Amino acid sequence: MTEGGGHASALRSFLKKAAQFVIVLMTTLLGLVAVTFFIGRVVPIDPVIAIVGDRAPPQVYERVRTELGLDRPLIEQFVIYVKKAATGDFGNSVLTTNPVMTDIANVFPATLELATLGTLIGVLFGIPLGVLAAVKRGTLIDQFVRVLGLVGYSVPIFWLGLMGLLLFYAKLGWVAGPGRIDVTYSYLYTPVTGIVLLDTAMQGQWDAFWDAVSHVILPACLLGYFSLAYISRMTRSFMLNELAQEYVIAARVKGLSEFRVIWRHALRNAAVPLVTVIALSYANLLEGSVLTETVFAWPGLGQYITNSLQNADMNAVLGGTLVIGAVFVLLNLVSDLLYRLLDPRTR
Repeated sequence: MTEGGGHASALRSFLKKAAQFVIVLMTTLLGLVAVTFFIGRVVPIDPVIAIVGDRAPPQVYERVRTELGLDRPLIEQFVIYVKKAATGDFGNSVLTTNPVMTDIANVFPATLELATLGTLIGVLFGIPLGVLAAVKRGTLIDQFVRVLGLVGYSVPIFWLGLMGLLLFYAKLGWVAGPGRIDVTYSYLYTPVTGIVLLDTAMQGQWDAFWDAVSHVILPACLLGYFSLAYISRMTRSFMLNELAQEYVIAARVKGLSEFRVIWRHALRNAAVPLVTVIALSYANLLEGSVLTETVFAWPGLGQYITNSLQNADMNAVLGGTLVIGAVFVLLNLVSDLLYRLLDPRTR
């Protein structure tokens, strides 16, 4: 085969895989839209009553119902919703009267900040603990790490949050209470990215920065503990598999130090599947921090969706759910691409 023919074949293969990926991605997102839309239509919540109230005259009720398009067939409603969702139009929120995407753009950075810090804590502590548990398999250290992970899975995170506030805020006074930043410092900086730690640091408002740190450290550590429990368990499993491989035995026979065998060879190979684990953990924190945000009055996407659901604001609920689902799909895509970059066998 000529060089030009080889390049053409490689290009066709790439375009074919790209087309397959786009089809899978669009199908997944369409399925997500369909599930959230039809669930929103079958739940026993009337969005018209949420807008006009339960004492509105029948003619007002019918007029609003017609304006919302709820008098049309369900399939037609779905098609209209998909067309609008494709342009980022999820309607207006009943609670705030703002476009749903505007509200989500305002609250999502808070969830992103909290989930990112939690994932960093989980990675920084979970991976070393998982490696240590695998190396010291069957010892007290291994048992301690496994129990630590089991507690992280078993104990309800809202209970840990309440106990954390009671101990570290109410009793010891080591951290700030619920909320994202004290009202005293909220006017000292201009929101740019929506991430308080980043905005205050960039603008040199260090008093506001450290107040924000005091507010975020407890909920971030709780989410980090939840992430640590998952990452340490998976790291231990991957490392046990790698330490049993022949290349590890060969490296030890050649006289390589135990540190180099474990951290340079075994962990490097275990890092390939760990990428997917970390991405899934991050996605779980982005979508599963509702209880944490509620306990700590954290103005993030989870609390926004919860408040919207309690007030029958279905546009906001559906929009927030779709955003979380899209982020989950995107993180899966990124982890898949990184997996292919780190492991040549998957290319």
